[in-house]
Formats: sequence, C-alpha cells, structure tokens
Amino acid sequence: MKTRWMRMTAGLMLAVWMASGIQAFAQEAAPAPAAAGSGEITLEQAKAEAEKGGGNDFISVVISSGPLGIALWLSLLLTSMAGVYLCIDAFVKIRESRIMPMELLNKVRAAMDEGDVGKALEYCKAEPTILSNILRAGFENVEEGFDVIQESINAVADLESERLLQRVTYLSVVSNLAPMLGLLGTVQGMIYAFATLATQSAGAAQQAMLASNIAQALYTTAAGLVVAVPTVAFFYFFRNRANNIILSMVILTNDLIKTLRNVEVVPE
Repeated sequence: MKTRWMRMTAGLMLAVWMASGIQAFAQEAAPAPAAAGSGEITLEQAKAEAEKGGGNDFISVVISSGPLGIALWLSLLLTSMAGVYLCIDAFVKIRESRIMPMELLNKVRAAMDEGDVGKALEYCKAEPTILSNILRAGFENVEEGFDVIQESINAVADLESERLLQRVTYLSVVSNLAPMLGLLGTVQGMIYAFATLATQSAGAAQQAMLASNIAQALYTTAAGLVVAVPTVAFFYFFRNRANNIILSMVILTNDLIKTLRNVEVVPE
C-alpha cells in the first residue's frame, strides 16, 4: 500500500513537472520582443506592472512565479506531506511493544518451559509480528538440528531488520529531496532576476520584478529547509530506535533458542 502511494506521488510530480516546463518555455518566449523594443517604461506602465505583481507577500510570490515555480511549490507540498506520513507511520510501527509484544513473549516462554515447541509455534502463528516471524523460522525447523535452527533464525532476522529499516530510509529520501527542490527554486528565481535586468529598463517595474524573483528564490530555499530539517532529525531518531529494537530482539531470540538444544517436539 505504501509503495503504491509513493509511486502515485512520484508519477504526479513527474507529470506536473513536464506540463509546467513546456508551458513555462512557451510563455517566457513570447514577451521578449516587446520588452526589447520598448526602450523605456513610463510611470503608468510601472504602476501597472507593480499592481500586476500583487506585492511580495507569500501568496503573490507563488502565483507570480509562473508554471515552473508553481510546480516547484506543489512538489515541496507533496514532499512535506510524504514526510508527515512517514513520521506518523514510523511512530506507529517502530515501537518495541508492536515488534516484540510482551504478551506473546510470555506465552512463548511458558511453552518453552514446558518443552512444548508446537504450542509455542501456534502462539507465533496466531500473532504475526517481527519477533514471531523470526521465532517461527526456528520452531519450524526444530527437528533439523540446532545449527539449522540458528541459520534459519539469522536469515529471517536479517530480512525483517532490513524491512524495518526501509521504512526509515524513505525519510532520508525526503530530507535529501526537499532542499534540492528549494535550491532549484532558488536557481529559477535568480535566472528570472537576471533576465529582468537584461530585458527591462531601470525603473519601478524592474525593481518590482527583481523583488518578486528574489523573494521566490528565498521562499523556496526556506521551504525546502523547513521540510528537510525536521525530517533529518526524525530520520536519525527512528533509525536509532529501530537499531536498538533490533539489538534487543537479537539478544532475546538468542536467549530463547538456547533451550532448543535439548527441547523435543511434544507429539499431538
């Protein structure tokens, strides 16, 4: 479900980028001859351009940034939404009580103390978690010998640990992507600023356009950092939490399988 959601988000971002890029080049090519041939801008034209710009507040900057700039802001919005979703998902799923439920652990310990591996296996099947999946790998191979039990548990433990850390890795992707999108917006704003200097005469209209372009550059940079900074912090937080849980789970599993050296399956 999460992989499908990430693919749909990436596809939407790509479609918006392609459509906005084509429209941006088409719109930016048209006004160049008129600006080059106008020579000077009258006071009335300057006032009209300033009013058209709508000021330098955030909403006006976003609207006046053009199709490519709007696509950047949509991408930053999707990135921030993905970061919030991943953080909530990690808060819910990367917890010791969810990965190693104490109730299941007590039931398995009690069954192992009785020497009933089949009963412990049924408990693990009835409550699927990361810990139960690892223990099942050992219990299902109890008749093959302790070496096979240990190899099976280690293989499943590596697989489950990798799956757990993959959830955290997506946060790293978001934290790296957001500042790059902000930097791209900065580059776009500076390109527009220098294009304004090259195509318009000095005056109020030029100053208004320069201010709008520079504001666009700074706003996108700030937005990218606002998304990236907390995402980086949560990435390291959840990565350390996951590593600690994995270490505890490995120690607990090794402690449980020690008793399998002398345990026999109770016949039904």
